[in-house]
Amino acid sequence: MKKPILGLLLGAVLGAFDGLTALLTPSAAPEIVGIVIGSTFKGLIVGVLVGWYAYRVRSMSKGLIVGLVTAAFFAFLIAAIPQPDGGHYWFQIMLPGSLVGLVVGYATQQYGRGRERATKGQ
Repeated sequence: MKKPILGLLLGAVLGAFDGLTALLTPSAAPEIVGIVIGSTFKGLIVGVLVGWYAYRVRSMSKGLIVGLVTAAFFAFLIAAIPQPDGGHYWFQIMLPGSLVGLVVGYATQQYGRGRERATKGQ
């Protein structure tokens, strides 16, 4: 499977699980459906971006860094939205979101299919 497609699928699945981690915060339980949908969408975007990068650049360390930074950036955007009481859930949103980026970065570099190299003499 090509790396962007693998990133898309894995990002969506892991994004849903990322959203389900909100159940560990009791005050977020009433909004769990919206959180899971938003996290899945965030995972889709991060997965495609990380998969595209992995398709272009074959480097495990760079893939992990891009996955971590991309996912942390999108998690930061979500965490920066204040709650009704004015607070923020920085740790609860950014930690699982960043871990999703690391896993997607690793999986796309390790298991995805990159560009085919042209063979000489054929």
